[in-house]
Amino acid sequence: MKNARSDLPPLPRADGARDFEPEFVRARLAACETAAGRPLPRLAGAPVPALEAHGKVENFVGWAQVPVGVAGPLEVETSGGERSVFVPFATTEGAMVAAYARGMKLLRAAGGAWARVVGHGLTQHPMLLFADARSALAARDAIPASFEACATIVAGLTKHGRLLALEPRLVGRRVVCELTFATGDAIGINMAARATDAIAHELAQRTGAERYYVHGEDVEKRANAVALARGRGRDTVAEVRIPAAVLREILRVTPEDLVRIQRSYAVGFARLGTTNGLVQAANGLAAVYLACGQDVAYVTESATGFLDFECLPDGDLHASAHLPSLLVGTVGGGSGQGTAAECLDLLGVRKAGGADELAEILAATVLAGDLSLLASFCTHDFVEAHERLGRNRPQVPRP
Repeated sequence: MKNARSDLPPLPRADGARDFEPEFVRARLAACETAAGRPLPRLAGAPVPALEAHGKVENFVGWAQVPVGVAGPLEVETSGGERSVFVPFATTEGAMVAAYARGMKLLRAAGGAWARVVGHGLTQHPMLLFADARSALAARDAIPASFEACATIVAGLTKHGRLLALEPRLVGRRVVCELTFATGDAIGINMAARATDAIAHELAQRTGAERYYVHGEDVEKRANAVALARGRGRDTVAEVRIPAAVLREILRVTPEDLVRIQRSYAVGFARLGTTNGLVQAANGLAAVYLACGQDVAYVTESATGFLDFECLPDGDLHASAHLPSLLVGTVGGGSGQGTAAECLDLLGVRKAGGADELAEILAATVLAGDLSLLASFCTHDFVEAHERLGRNRPQVPRP
C-alpha cells in the first residue's frame, strides 16, 4: 500500500460546538452509510426492540446511551485485501477519537499500515487434582493419548468449533490441561467452556483424578503472561513505515523523538512489572468493542502486547504493534443486533473470515493511537488537547 489512496471521503467537520449541530452530524452519518452500504438507523437513534436483548442481559430495563464517533479513513492491508474504513468508537472520553483520527491520518500519508493475524486458538485451562504427585505425573503422561476422544467430544457439541491441541502440564499434584480450540468467526467462549467441562470430566474419569475444575487456571478476562507469550484468541501484528518528512508534517516530531520516548516508556513499564508494552491500547479497544458489540471485559487480555519503534538507515521510522491475545468475534454474542451490527457493517467485517479482518483493523487502530499519543507527549500538546476537546472545559449550554 505504499501509494495507497483512500476511497472514502474525509469526514465532514466544523469547529467547536458547531460540529455537533444536526447538519454536520447528518453529513457524517451519511458518509458512514455510504461506507457501510446500508442505512444505519440505530446509530441515528432509532429505538432497538427490547426482544433483541434476550439472552444478553437479565432484569432488562433499557439501553445505555454512549456517544459514538468515527475516525478515519484508516488504510490498512489486511488478510482480506487493502481496506479503507471508518472506525467507530463508543466513548465519553473527549479528545480520544481526535487522537486516533490524527494517527490514522499519519498512516494514510505513509501509504497505509499492514496487519495480519499470525496465530489462532482460544485456550482453556482445566485442572485435575490427584492424591499425590506420582499419580499426577502418570496422568500427565497418559493424557495425550486421549486427544482423539476429546476431539470427538467437541465435534459432538458444536459445528463451528474444534479441538486443535491438548497439552498437559504438571503442577505439584495437579495437572493443568491447556486446551486450544478453533472458533471460526466467533469468540467462542461459551462453546469452549462447555467443551472444556465435558473434556475435563472425561479426563478425570480416565486418569482417576480426585477432582476437576473447568477453570482451574483461570485466564478469563485477566492480563496474564501465558497469553502474552503464547497468544490467545487472535495473535495479531500491525506495522507501518513512515517517512521522516511525513512525521514532521503531521505529528511535528522526528523518528528519533518517537524512538527515544518509546524506549523510555519501556523502561518505565519494566519497573511497573506490567504485561502491557503498548501505550493506550485499552482506550481504543474498549471504545471499538463497545461500539461493535464485543465483550468489553476482554479488553483486560486484549490490550496487552508490544510496541516497537526503530529508526531505519534511510531515516524513516518503522513502527509496529503486536497484540497476542485479541479476543473478538463477528458472529454470536452481542454482535448481531442494533448498533453493534451497524458498526460491524461500517467496518465491512460481517462475513466469512471477518473476525480476522476485525482483529487486523484493531491492531492498526492501536498502532495509530499509540503513535499519536506518544507524539503529543513529545510536543507537550497532550494536556492542551484535553483542555480544548475533553471534559475539563465547561459544558456547552443547552439551547
